[in-house]
Amino acid sequence: MRFLLEIHDSCMALNSGLCSLRFSRGSLNLSSGGVTRSPLPAHLLIPISLIKMLDADSHGIRTPSKDVVSLTSYVLPHYSKTFLARLCEQAERYDEMVTYMKEVAKLGGELTVDERNLLSVAYKNVVGTRRASWRIISSIEQKEESKGSDKHVSTIKDYRNKIETELEKVCQDVLDVLDDFLIPNAATGESKVFYHKMKGDYHRYLAEFASGEKRKGAATAAHDAYKSATDVAQTELTPTHPIRLGLALNFSVFYYEILNSPDRACHLAKQAFDDAIAELDSLSEESYRDSTLIMQLLRDNLTLWTSSDSAEGEAAGAADAPKKEEGEAAKPAEPAAAPAEEPAPAAAS
Repeated sequence: MRFLLEIHDSCMALNSGLCSLRFSRGSLNLSSGGVTRSPLPAHLLIPISLIKMLDADSHGIRTPSKDVVSLTSYVLPHYSKTFLARLCEQAERYDEMVTYMKEVAKLGGELTVDERNLLSVAYKNVVGTRRASWRIISSIEQKEESKGSDKHVSTIKDYRNKIETELEKVCQDVLDVLDDFLIPNAATGESKVFYHKMKGDYHRYLAEFASGEKRKGAATAAHDAYKSATDVAQTELTPTHPIRLGLALNFSVFYYEILNSPDRACHLAKQAFDDAIAELDSLSEESYRDSTLIMQLLRDNLTLWTSSDSAEGEAAGAADAPKKEEGEAAKPAEPAAAPAEEPAPAAAS
């Protein structure tokens, strides 16, 4: 007989794991000293994907053992790290948030949608601040070069290289977690698209500041990841699914900014927008807001890219102006418009 496990607050005292487990109505009660604790609120329950399921005996009782489930070495660390990541998000301590969510990913198993979004928000904020810094410093460097201020240019260049080193480290960290843990454990079409799109995004970020063979390699890896995500999305996600729309949005930005192919960027964005419009009536209520927001961003980019009068000026300025990133509003350093990217996924509070 199979049951969904709920971890109650009494397990916080189980350092030895010697307490008995009692099943009741599909949940697991942890009893110690004859006292059974009341369950945690629904939004704090440990997801079924995080722990193994137990086979209860005829009395509904089983004592935990290492070959069944380890509460102290797996479930509790997973729960506590996710909770700490939420605290970090509220405190806007995103570097620490990354550390906790990376540890959650390394525990194995597929992340829940909410955990997946927490991981994405953490890394996007960490890399986003550095990308914004890089754009600002690069803009200042260009202005100083135009003035012929060699001394200032040398200092600025050294500082830009420092930021690029930080960016490369963060991006490679994300890519390692994706390749080693997240993508291999992805079981659903939605998660596969999400992680391959994420892989494409971070290779694209590397291509933004790389040059020569490193830029070519990053661009190729980004394209391959976006293509893998697109292949799955077209067969397993509806045209109005926010993850599929977000993929089309970022893939089109990749074509426009990294491959300098505005025609392909516009074609991809328009196709995604038109396909979604055709099925707008079937859009579920829960994803309506996210989907329509991304559709608006697709349309905004199309307007920007196809503007006949100022297309060249906007394209030139787009490299210096920050994009709308996941989790934050754009604050342009330059007046020129920039293509929008997918907004941040919402993590449940």
